[in-house]
Amino acid sequence: MAKFGRIDVMVNNAGYGLMGDTESMLQPEGLAKARKVVETHLWGSLRLTMHAVRVFRDENPKTGQQGGVVLNVTSLGGFAGFPGTAFYHAAKFGVEGFTESVSKEVRPEWNIHFCIIEPGGTRTNFSNSGSMDRLPSHPAYAAADSPARVIEGYVDDVNMQKTWSSAERVAGAMYEVVMCAREKSLPMRLPLTQGAWSVVKNKVIAVDKELEEIKDLSLSVEVHNENKLGQFLQEKF
Repeated sequence: MAKFGRIDVMVNNAGYGLMGDTESMLQPEGLAKARKVVETHLWGSLRLTMHAVRVFRDENPKTGQQGGVVLNVTSLGGFAGFPGTAFYHAAKFGVEGFTESVSKEVRPEWNIHFCIIEPGGTRTNFSNSGSMDRLPSHPAYAAADSPARVIEGYVDDVNMQKTWSSAERVAGAMYEVVMCAREKSLPMRLPLTQGAWSVVKNKVIAVDKELEEIKDLSLSVEVHNENKLGQFLQEKF
């Protein structure tokens, strides 16, 4: 702001990983680490997003067009959960829900747009010791075939890391989606990498299948179809 007097695009990308046994949160060290990662990823992103909204709406018109774009980077872990990273997922799922809500809350004339960026398997320093914290181990999950141990082995495998996508290509796609905002609406979510896209797609298919399987039970709580909440939300938002 001091240099340009405005902000047109704000990217929430800062953060770090936390892997290990979720049950270790019952220990003081584990609980402290769990709280810290949620504070960083969730509350950090929320605060910056709302400051950006304020600048887009109130400050940008002083130097040009009102509005701007928020890119909240949640990773694949903001849409699908996997073992050993429960608190990371809790924070990232929270950012996705928050972004969806705020995107429907801002007034259209403010010209503020949001997109959730969901990379998966990107070559950065994220998996290295400086960016990946570890929860204390729990003896109940020590077996090598425990799900958390399996995914730790994958993340720590240098040869597997070499198969991940280039960070430059991911950044290029983020730039491209912002440029698209000039002509059309931004997608609510943008999975980046083939792995991220396929995991998101397959989860959507699985959820749709499950919804059909439990439809009768879900609707059985209705009385004469009097509950209009779903209709109201779908029509208004």
